[in-house]
Amino acid sequence: MPESMSSPRAFLIAGPTASGKTALALDVAERVGGAIVNADSMQVYRDFHILTARPTPQEEARAPHFLFGHVDAAVNYSVGRWLADFAATLAELDARGLTPVVVGGTGMYFKAALYGLSDIPAVPDEVREAVRAAAQGKTPQQLHAELAACDPQTAARLQPTDPQRILRALEVFAATGKPLAAYHGPRSAPLLQMNACRAVFLAPDRAALYARIDQRYDQMIAHGALDEVRALHARGLDPALPAMRAHGAPHLIAYLNGEMSREEAIAHGKSDTRHYAKRQFTFARHQLPDFDWRAPETALTPLCAAR
Repeated sequence: MPESMSSPRAFLIAGPTASGKTALALDVAERVGGAIVNADSMQVYRDFHILTARPTPQEEARAPHFLFGHVDAAVNYSVGRWLADFAATLAELDARGLTPVVVGGTGMYFKAALYGLSDIPAVPDEVREAVRAAAQGKTPQQLHAELAACDPQTAARLQPTDPQRILRALEVFAATGKPLAAYHGPRSAPLLQMNACRAVFLAPDRAALYARIDQRYDQMIAHGALDEVRALHARGLDPALPAMRAHGAPHLIAYLNGEMSREEAIAHGKSDTRHYAKRQFTFARHQLPDFDWRAPETALTPLCAAR
């Protein structure tokens, strides 16, 4: 790194899906001698390379990459597990003299790294399995109603169409007898200090972003995303696992099961991804208040400018 440029503890690049985060992260990593660390909850899974738009081999060759594709789809990966993996990665990068360039669309990962994580007890495997077995055949709306009966505060925060988080809250209640809301008190120590980092949230024009999402989804299908989903579906995994909820995967599975046409599955996948982008904007606005919102084409300067 040039002597005139200050040395942040880390560079943080958040933003909605398809906003250009990967390209920006590569530019930053090459300029500062950094390593790219994944902060996207779907790009951790090795089963999905195309469907989650993980960096290509050519992109990975431009800088060291960490926490991409290191988790099997059968694993119920969580923000807590990512935080532990991230802590180990930070230690390794420090030892190697590499600056972390943390990039991804999962706002909770950035929030946990910067502000700590609530101390929620681990759920024993047998309890998790019992809760998920009891949930088989129930709609997300029915599960949401069950959660409202035992943990109305958490239920009020969650959408009835979010089975993964609903099941998580039901598991915590089954394991501890306490609502998840009871653990939203003291938090773990943060791994990063915001004032020691440079952080941007990419905020492209919405109409252009949604058009790019649709175009990229078509490209994913053309390059083998359906084959990835077919291979995962053949494993017979629990449909409530996080990997099984990757954007587009449930609808492509429905197509493979003969429950909808290929065109319908693709249209639903695009729609879900656009709605997810909206939620990413909303989360960042309320939960990541210290990030500098930038159009993708103007974000490199504030990240790498000398101070």
